[in-house]
Amino acid sequence: MFAIVDIETTGGLAASNAITEIAIVIHDGHTVVQEFQTLVNPQQPITPFVVKLTGISNAMVASAPLFAEIADKVYELLHDKVFVAHNVGFDHTYIDLQLKGCGLFLKAPKLCTVQMSRKFIPGMESYSLGKLCRNLGIEIEDRHRAMGDARATAQLFDKLLQNGAKSYIERVSKKGVSAG
Repeated sequence: MFAIVDIETTGGLAASNAITEIAIVIHDGHTVVQEFQTLVNPQQPITPFVVKLTGISNAMVASAPLFAEIADKVYELLHDKVFVAHNVGFDHTYIDLQLKGCGLFLKAPKLCTVQMSRKFIPGMESYSLGKLCRNLGIEIEDRHRAMGDARATAQLFDKLLQNGAKSYIERVSKKGVSAG
């Protein structure tokens, strides 16, 4: 089982910023079987740049749950799955740090759809999620929002499976090693 994850944050560095939105799409290797999404109160201001990029405002997250209030659910969804994200290091670092702050320790193999795309869909002009999806005919509804990007990453994951990544993904999943 795979947990395809996307987050939105207050900024780029996990040590000094926080999650404002999280989406987790559970994929069984064939299809999406479950979805989870919520805004998160980051307990710090969202910069104007990030508000413009994501459309997530300080007012929107003011009454959202704190990460600590959703940590058990996030851990439950992630702990026995392969953690998949487009630029997995970014999403995993934030979530791992937030979970550790709640006393939860995530040990999961990781897959990066950026790296897999470079290997199994070579020759693209860009491997950013937006440009890659556009070139592959994947429509992203609600770009730079966690669920929109997670669903697009799930469709990209399907394309990677179709383009020969299946044995690679199975090998990573069984060995518990990280490719990201």
